[in-house]
Amino acid sequence: MAHGAVKHDYHLVSPSPWPLVGSIAATVLMLGMVIWMKGLFGLEKGTGWVALGGLAMVLFTMAGWWMDVTREANAGDHTPVVSIGLRYGMILFIASEVMFFVAWFWIFFEMVLFSGHRTLTPEMGNFEGVAEAWKTWPPKGIELVPAFHLPLVNTLTLLLSGTTGTWAHHALQQGDRKAAKIGLFLTIALGVLFTSIQAFEYQHILHEKLFYSEEAANAGLYGSSFFMATGFHGFHVLIGTIFLTVCFIRLLAGGFTPKQHFGFEAAAWYWHFVDVVWLFLFAFIYVIFGTA
Repeated sequence: MAHGAVKHDYHLVSPSPWPLVGSIAATVLMLGMVIWMKGLFGLEKGTGWVALGGLAMVLFTMAGWWMDVTREANAGDHTPVVSIGLRYGMILFIASEVMFFVAWFWIFFEMVLFSGHRTLTPEMGNFEGVAEAWKTWPPKGIELVPAFHLPLVNTLTLLLSGTTGTWAHHALQQGDRKAAKIGLFLTIALGVLFTSIQAFEYQHILHEKLFYSEEAANAGLYGSSFFMATGFHGFHVLIGTIFLTVCFIRLLAGGFTPKQHFGFEAAAWYWHFVDVVWLFLFAFIYVIFGTA
């Protein structure tokens, strides 16, 4: 008995090399960073060609995978049912990112709020300098970053970028492609500005040795927590900027319609997530717990 073609709203993805290629690329990049910073496999510390090769492979994977997804969208494979699945996937991805920052804030509040209690435990007293290191937060003797200088400028920059991103999204929904292009371009420019300001702030911290002091026993702990939080957020801003740039290129090429533009919508969700996380970082790291 012959069977006709199965008709349904689900899109069965063709066999793709990108999951495997992407995994290999990420592994090469990770090992390359270890070689660059620490040395590995007999290669000297500072050898960066492996990391650059891994980065090139990651960028190649991103370009190829995104092009395939774009072709699927243009071919009409992203039916309403498929679009719902894509939305669920993006929501779960952002939720996993939220959990990452929740874990960091958990240990940050543990360090800040209970530093004095740790010095009272017998285990802490068994290690030289540990009790002294946990006495105060922030550590005495180090120079902190003024919250209402560059950090405030970066906060206003991200808030403004969220506004222009929302403007671009609403303009696209209304069919105003010109306004959507302007709003999206401004959002990308503000993202680049944020990254540039943060790079300048890092350069100033390292050059002036703000987090280094012989008087502060836990200056390294403070610096590690600061760079861990702001650095990972900065990485998310960089990823979000790339995401928005891809959407901008697609918009210039005639992609997206008022009814079908989930790629742009997902980028907007991600960007607003980045905005909200920064507000928490600014409030707790720079303002509330960033003053001695």
